[in-house]
Amino acid sequence: MDDNSPLRRAELRTHLTLHFIERIGLMFILFGTVLAIYQEIYHILVDNHGQIRLHDLLLMFIYLEVIAMVGVYFKEHRLPVRFPLYIAIVALARYLILDSKEMGEWGMIAVGVTILILTAAVLMLKYGRVKFPQDGRDND
Repeated sequence: MDDNSPLRRAELRTHLTLHFIERIGLMFILFGTVLAIYQEIYHILVDNHGQIRLHDLLLMFIYLEVIAMVGVYFKEHRLPVRFPLYIAIVALARYLILDSKEMGEWGMIAVGVTILILTAAVLMLKYGRVKFPQDGRDND
C-alpha cells in the first residue's frame, strides 16, 4: 500500500486522534491524582491537626502508584500489569485495616485470600518475565 494513499492517511489520522485522546485522559488522571494528594495533605494538616494515620499513608501510597503508572505509560506507551495489581493489593490492605471491625470473619478471610491471589499473580508475572523475556523489555 502506498504511504500517501487515502486509506493510509486516514489510518494515520485515526492513530494520531486516539493518541491525542489517550494523552488528554492521562493528563486528566494525573491532574486528578495530584489534586487528591493535595486534598489528603490538607486533610492531614487541617482536619487531623498534623496527626498522620496509617490509612492516610496507605492512601498516599496508592496515589503515588497511580502517578508512577501514568509516568510509565507516558514514557513507554504501555501499561505494565503489575502496577494495577500493586494498587489493588494496597487498596485491599487499606480496606482490611480500616473496616476490619465491621467485617465478619469470612469477610476478612476473603480479603486476605484475595490479597494472596494478587500477590501470586505478581510473582507469576515476574517469573514469566525472567523465564520468557521479550525484546529485552519489562513486558508484564
